[in-house]
Amino acid sequence: MFQGATGLNLDAKGRLAVPTRHREPLQEGPGGKLVLTAHPHKCLLLYPALAWEPIRARIMTFSSFDPQLSLWKRLLVGFAEELELDGAGRLLISPVLRKFAGLEKQVMLVGQGSHFEMWSQEAWDQQIEGIETETEKLPPGMENFAL
Repeated sequence: MFQGATGLNLDAKGRLAVPTRHREPLQEGPGGKLVLTAHPHKCLLLYPALAWEPIRARIMTFSSFDPQLSLWKRLLVGFAEELELDGAGRLLISPVLRKFAGLEKQVMLVGQGSHFEMWSQEAWDQQIEGIETETEKLPPGMENFAL
């Protein structure tokens, strides 16, 4: 399970050093492949390839005649890239995905259980600032949620 938020830096070539504790679980499965793709909130999603496959399979069932479903397919599958960590545990993020998410130097890696979200520091700070107003009204299904 991937959890926690970690601030990281991209190097000049667009590489991100994945924290040591997450390297092995991320590379679980044949070939140690990872999948990095875009999310509509302008962040990136990083999955172990094994965790991504059932999601990709479901997305591929979306009708190409439905404009909204096609948009989701274009975003999630169209931007998806299969990657590997290099010998130093770094992930090379393509210029296309860096541009999409506005990643420059400082990046937040945020665990989401089965995967990570990757945010630019600026976009992450905006997310955190919005928490106060968004938590005033709970989404459907969380009415009885307690911590």
